[in-house]
Order: sequence, then C-alpha cells, then structure tokens
Amino acid sequence: MTDLVLRNALITGKIPSDIGEYKTLQTLDLSFNNLTGEIPSGLFSISSLKSLFLGNNSLSGTLPSLKSEELLNVDLSYNYLSGGFPPWVTASSNLQLNLVANNFVFDKSNISVMPGLNCLQRNFPCNRNSPLYANFSIKCGGPKMPAEGIEYEAENSSSFGAAWYHVTDTEKWAISNVGLFSDRNNQSYVQNTLAQVIATNTPELYQTSRMSPGSLRYYGLGLDNGPYNVSLFFAETGFDDRSSQTWKSLGRRVFNIYIQGRLALKDFDISKEAGGVKRALPKIFKANVSENYLEIHLFWAGKGTCCIPEQGYYGPLISAIHVASDFVSNVTGIPPSNQGKKSRLGLIVGIAVPVGVVSLIFIFAVFYMKRKSQHYNEEELLGIGPRPNTFSYAELR
Repeated sequence: MTDLVLRNALITGKIPSDIGEYKTLQTLDLSFNNLTGEIPSGLFSISSLKSLFLGNNSLSGTLPSLKSEELLNVDLSYNYLSGGFPPWVTASSNLQLNLVANNFVFDKSNISVMPGLNCLQRNFPCNRNSPLYANFSIKCGGPKMPAEGIEYEAENSSSFGAAWYHVTDTEKWAISNVGLFSDRNNQSYVQNTLAQVIATNTPELYQTSRMSPGSLRYYGLGLDNGPYNVSLFFAETGFDDRSSQTWKSLGRRVFNIYIQGRLALKDFDISKEAGGVKRALPKIFKANVSENYLEIHLFWAGKGTCCIPEQGYYGPLISAIHVASDFVSNVTGIPPSNQGKKSRLGLIVGIAVPVGVVSLIFIFAVFYMKRKSQHYNEEELLGIGPRPNTFSYAELR
C-alpha cells in the first residue's frame, strides 16, 4: 500500500504507535478527523513517506525531533501543537510545512524560523486589540491589478504548494493551502484562460484563478471589529460549455464555502449558478469580525468530477476577493513600523500650524498699525494747510 487517504472520515482516538511499520507508504492523509494525543515519532521516520496530512484534528504535544529526508509535504495545521522547532524545520529548502492555527509561542529566538507564522496561531495575535485595517482585496492566483476603483493585491507566489502558508509584509492578509491533486504529475494550483469572460465589466479579473485540491483559506488580519461585506469573485474557466456536447463539458466543480467557520454555501457549483462557463459570478456575504480577523475557507468535500479535462482536476477555484467594512472605521491603515513617523509628522504639523497662524496675525497687526499711523499723520498735515471759508479772529475784526 502506497497511498492511504481517510480524510473527513469521523475517525477518533490516537494514531497507532506502530504506524511507522508501514514501510511502503508514500502518502498518508488523516486530516479533518478527531485524532487526539501526540504524533508517533516513527511516523516521521518512514523512509518512503513523501506527503503527510494530519491537519484539522486535535493533536497535541511537540513536533517529532527527527524527519525522513523524503518527507517534503507536511500539514499539521489546526491542531494544538506547541513547543520548539527541531532542526529539520529549516534544514530543507524544498520542505512544505503548514503549522497554521496551533499553539506555538514565538519570541526573538525563533520568530525568524517560520516567517509570519506567529500571526497565524490560534489566537491570531498580530494587531489583536489594536486594529489597523478595515478592508483588503486579493487577486487570487494573479498579479496586482485595479478593477472598478479597487486595487487588488497580488497573490501569485511560485512557492504555493501542498502544505503552504504566506503572510504579507504588512500583516494585512494571509493565505493557507493544503492538498495534493491525486494522480496528477503537474501540481498546478493556478487556472489560466485566454477566453473572454462575460457578464462583467472587468474580464481581466477572471483570467487567472487560484485552485486547490483540498482546503484553501484566506485571512484578513488586524481588522477593525464590526460588520463586513465579503465579495468573492468566481468564473468557471476549466470546462467547456455544456451546449458544446464535448466530453470536456461534462466536468463539474463542487465545493463548500465557509466564512468565520460557518457554512455559507454547500455544494457550490460555479457554472450551474452562473448559468454557464466563462461567466462572471460575484457572491456577496455578510460577516462579523469580533476578534480582529476574518477567515474565508474554500473546501473540497469529495464531490463533483475528478478527471475532466485531465486527471486530478477538482477542488475550489476563486478569482478575486474584496472585503470591506459595513461601518465607518477610524483605523489608520498604517503598519506599526510607520506609526512613529506619522506621530512625529503630526507633532511637527501640530506645532507648525499654530505658529504660522500667530505669525500671520502678528504681521497683519504690525502692518495695520503702521497704515493707521501713516493715515493719522496725513490728516495732521492736511490740517496745517489753508481751509476755504475759514477766518482767523484778527481777520473778523
């Protein structure tokens, strides 16, 4: 046996301690169950194992101290792991390791080991209780671009993979992905199209889309608490139109959408709801942010086709995301590193403006007094000269 996939199978209990005896395993997926206890040390030492998915369980304890060199895809996200990071975490540049939503504690000694991971632990601590943002926009799977007055940030990292996460430098948003396309040699996570997407004023927004064979999450970080509008942009660009009656038109993409952990859409089929393929389909949801972060989760639950138009073609697909507050927010939108500059600038402006106003008033007062004095002197000089019909006392006598 080389592949064992028991995802979302309601499995409980501990991982068997003798699981390391399965010497031929290459892929093991026990994610989305309710496994408890610690990770058996022998599991990470199986010499043939290449991909291990244990995410979305209730595992605790620390990371195994040793890992086989062949094991390059490791998903341990959404568990309760803690402790330090063993040397193997940074020993290989090819390792894909997802430790999002655990209980690791970061300080100066280890924060550089897994950049950005400190923002994606269970309490989402970055800018917690001191929000900076009230919106974010992402061009999923593509470069940054403007569309209808909105600037969408790029989300097109070449390192995107089977057990991957990324946090932006501004700590404004993040992304997490888990999953391998089964029986597919080319593990491409981007869907491109040259076709013209209709039913939209911005077809370029849909020419690239992010794909995932399993679990794809986007996070808004450091958000001001309150109600939000969540706009998700879809277009099915992987299949032919059903009217073409070709085998490529038989494909069906079905997945679930969760927002803030709650099921927003079940068995969502883009082309069915849009009325055809290559048709834009924006979906708007309401969400409430109460702990300064927002989570959007696209999840493939095993439905739809798997092998059209090629082997291992299934799972969520999304073109863009725009999230904006549904209330008036007073957040600055300025990262902490720039706050000092802003404060100093504000102080300078705060001092310079009153001083400038006082100076102008003083100059105006001096000018006014000078003009008034000059006018008074002119009147005195006018009084010295002769006046018509005016006579002295001697002349009257």
